[in-house]
Amino acid sequence: MTDTEADITDAPRMSSRRGLFGIGAVLAAGAVAGEALVGEADAAEAATAAKKAFTGKQYPTASAAAKAAGRAHSNLFPHDPQAHLLRRATFGPRPKDVADLQRLGIDGWLHRQLNPSTIKDTRGNQAAALFPLEGARPGTILKRTKRYSWDAMLATAQATLARQIFSDRQLYEIVVDVFANRLHVPLPGEQWHTSPSFIKDVIRKHAFGSYEGMLLAAMKHPAMLNFLSNDESQRSNVNENLGRELLELHTVGRTAGYTEPMVRASAKILSGRTIDSDTGQYYFRAPWHWTGTVKVLGFSSANRSIYKGEAVGDAYLKYLAHHPATARNVARALAVRFVSDNPSTSLVNRLARVYLHHGTSIRAVVDAIFKSSDFWAAVGVRMRRPLEDAVGTLRVLDVKRAAGMQQPIGWLYWNLNDAGHTPYGWGPPNGYPDVAAAWLGAGAMLQRWNLHRAFVNGWWPKLGWTKPTRLVKRTSGMNTYQWTKAVARRVLGVTPSKAHLLAAIHGAKLSAPAPAPTDDWRAGKVVSLLLDSPYFQLR
Repeated sequence: MTDTEADITDAPRMSSRRGLFGIGAVLAAGAVAGEALVGEADAAEAATAAKKAFTGKQYPTASAAAKAAGRAHSNLFPHDPQAHLLRRATFGPRPKDVADLQRLGIDGWLHRQLNPSTIKDTRGNQAAALFPLEGARPGTILKRTKRYSWDAMLATAQATLARQIFSDRQLYEIVVDVFANRLHVPLPGEQWHTSPSFIKDVIRKHAFGSYEGMLLAAMKHPAMLNFLSNDESQRSNVNENLGRELLELHTVGRTAGYTEPMVRASAKILSGRTIDSDTGQYYFRAPWHWTGTVKVLGFSSANRSIYKGEAVGDAYLKYLAHHPATARNVARALAVRFVSDNPSTSLVNRLARVYLHHGTSIRAVVDAIFKSSDFWAAVGVRMRRPLEDAVGTLRVLDVKRAAGMQQPIGWLYWNLNDAGHTPYGWGPPNGYPDVAAAWLGAGAMLQRWNLHRAFVNGWWPKLGWTKPTRLVKRTSGMNTYQWTKAVARRVLGVTPSKAHLLAAIHGAKLSAPAPAPTDDWRAGKVVSLLLDSPYFQLR
């Protein structure tokens, strides 16, 4: 008997559903039609692992932090720091990403990703170029589209999907997504001719710059001013929307101790910042600015002159950007995205110190996350949201650009719209939730699984499809178990347990010792089930 035959014989025979959704599935899938997909022991283990506190430290390099973290604190994912990094710092690793990381090492790969201008992003730029109104400024939109048209807003959102799928600047695209939700303006929305440039000139421009710079730009951008009604705010009738959300969502947060009078003062400071309704351009309308003494937390100003009102506002925004509470909130938002739904207070405080020490640098905080042992210990505790699942699937399948590709990108956008997770599509000003509990549900999981099958089987034309039988090189005499093991490593970045490999094989109604499947329909069933599993749903 060969080693492979022994593996197959010794592994337990289990139902395809229960076996495939073993450890960790309580986070990844919830329940379908009221039927639990996990056993009690597996569910308990997953819940315990997800809540397990880990207090790490900062290290000089990311590789040193990875080494200090030791083995992965997960019974589902084997210890593999490089695979963990690719699951978190990309939407999904393409084979090229795997090869680049192996060639450059952890520190070299991260240095490159943290300096995206050094990456020649031909694929990402060409994919986004299919949507020429992406990020267009108001004047361009007014010239090229009908009034109140959604064309530029949809182009901007769909170009973002294209970049997420094809760009080699993956870490940058993830950080863009984080801050598009932190300083949020919805697309589509009433800001039909101003919101596209908000994404380009505020979020994308400053994503690896300073948060101070991003905040200053946001509070002078027509899209933000119109979305939160500051364009109507004048001394005789101050609108509190932007002043309130600036404190609650964009900077210090509710726990900072500001009061209702401070909210009103915040709004007064911002009065006079408005837009030209015809051109969609920002300008400061001095006669609309409220004058008089203002005080918010530790900031105060006599605010005597209408003509110096914009400068008072800028000073106020700089104060808020450098406030310790803002530092903790920005740090926590990034830690949630990259580490866990509930990052430790220790990690958040360490990152906040980096933020303040480096002049509100977003890049420095992201770099510090990877230099923390907290990141490297938090394996398999983050769940892919609907967009991340779809984009990640296309990337691990190494889907290529093809002529007419803007059509399936549009289909994907509307499919994700049904799932409630398009780029920039959240309606309220607080941005999409970024924790697992917000995205669990039977219907949501079924929608994910349907997309997996569509992508694996090439049902959407005009995408460069790789046939399931060609995802890995077939060797002479390769049986179904060996082939499934190789495919799992290829699309998941890890080798699942024997029990889970067999669950995928049995779920596809195949026999493990039989010759590897040669038809794409049967092979595609196995690949789809692997993508359905917690090995892909969890990161």
